[in-house]
Amino acid sequence: MDLRSTPARSLDKFIEDNLLPDTEFRLQVKKAINIISDFLKERCFQDASCFAKRPKVVKVVKGGSSGKGTTLRGRSDADLVVFLSPLTSFQEQLTRRGEFIHEIRRQLEACERQLLFNVKFEVKSRQWDNPRVLSFKLSNPHLWQEVEFDVLPAFDALGQYKRSRPDPEIYVRLIKECTSLKREGEFSTCFTELQRDFLRQRPTKLKSLIRLVKYWYQKCKEKLGKPLPPQYAMELLTVHAWEYGSMETEFSTAQGFQTVLKLVINYQQLCIFWTVYYDFKDPYIGYYLTQQLRKPRPVILDPADPTGNVAGGDLERWRRLAREAEDWLGASCFRNWDGSRVNFWDVPEKSTSHPDDNWACAIL
Repeated sequence: MDLRSTPARSLDKFIEDNLLPDTEFRLQVKKAINIISDFLKERCFQDASCFAKRPKVVKVVKGGSSGKGTTLRGRSDADLVVFLSPLTSFQEQLTRRGEFIHEIRRQLEACERQLLFNVKFEVKSRQWDNPRVLSFKLSNPHLWQEVEFDVLPAFDALGQYKRSRPDPEIYVRLIKECTSLKREGEFSTCFTELQRDFLRQRPTKLKSLIRLVKYWYQKCKEKLGKPLPPQYAMELLTVHAWEYGSMETEFSTAQGFQTVLKLVINYQQLCIFWTVYYDFKDPYIGYYLTQQLRKPRPVILDPADPTGNVAGGDLERWRRLAREAEDWLGASCFRNWDGSRVNFWDVPEKSTSHPDDNWACAIL
């Protein structure tokens, strides 16, 4: 049974049967991630003669769906952010990342030739001089399918992050450099640990709802064949819907799913942000946030990076997805056993955690 024709009461079973990765799949992906993480930490820069001083890998952080615990069954991809000691500012990350990408690629190709790990790397070509990411596929006799990787060099802005609120000065520096370079949202990789923890610590059922929304999003993408809003925006919309509509560990999956689609349909009203890692207390950050929230809708600020509006600026992408969402509202997955329609959660299109109760009216 496909998603559209699945009754509302059966959505949890649909997720369990079709979307949750099984144990063997998780172990396979974990094994592949360990191979590449060990390579980056122990081998990659051991003989980096092209650098005046050998780069030190400060840490390798698993990001993306694997890091957040929202991986879909069968989608074996992993983001690894490698934090490097020579990168001491956001600007250096921007200007020097290409050097490290090229060296990582060179060492991966050397491993392929030497068969040191008994693996085969299929490194995708990157033609430009200063790429942001190195993408490749890893295959191994002990892995039953290829695993796709994105490796991204980054500046260690957070330092020894211990799951505490970052020093506001980190965000002051980020905002100053981003606005000076006109690169807002460019350095979200520096805050991968925050992005990961923002979602990873959520209830299991909320992460299942995120998987369902991502599955729906991928179906829309396959059907339309045209660019849509970023998938990360869909994840954050789902969290917003749950925070304002439920906050329970057990809830109606159909209600949550339908509420997310309603938010997509009302994309022109979206103004969503969180104050988990940054807020309005610091005057510099507060002023910047207010300016961000005055921007044309939709606005969905990355909870880890105030410079990143993950909703993007392309309204046509939202229009496409909104039309699909409207079409889906008549599907069986939003019908109760008696044929009546599942209720929406009562969720606002705007966050309401600004210290000024009238802020929304003031900036609209």
